Amino acid sequence: MSNSSHADVPGTIKFDGPMATKGYALNKMCYSFNEASAREAFKQDEAGYCDRFGLTPEQKAAILDRDILALLREGGSIYYLAKFAGLLGLNVQDVGALQTGMTVEAFKEKLVRAGE
Repeated sequence: MSNSSHADVPGTIKFDGPMATKGYALNKMCYSFNEASAREAFKQDEAGYCDRFGLTPEQKAAILDRDILALLREGGSIYYLAKFAGLLGLNVQDVGALQTGMTVEAFKEKLVRAGE
C-alpha cells in the first residue's frame, strides 16, 4: 500500500517508526504502570521516576504538566499513554476530547452519532 493511500487527517499526530523511536523511553515508562509497584513509585517521586527511564526534557515536562497532547507529539503511543492517563483518573473518552478540542460531553455525543 502506498503512502498516498493514507490521507493526512488535520490535527492528528502520526505515530510511525520515527515517532516510535522518539517515544521509546516514554512508552516503556508508561508500560511499567501495568504494575502497582511502578504506579506507587511514580506517585512517590514523579521526576525521579521519569529520570529512571531516560525521558527527554520535553517528555519529562509533559509528564509533570499532565499534558497528554504534548506527550503524543513527543512520541507517546496512545495505547501506552492510556496507562498514564489512568493514573490521572482520565479515560479514553477524556483523552479523545482533548485530542479533538471538544468537551467530554460533546465528544461522547459525537461517538453516539457516529455509531448510528
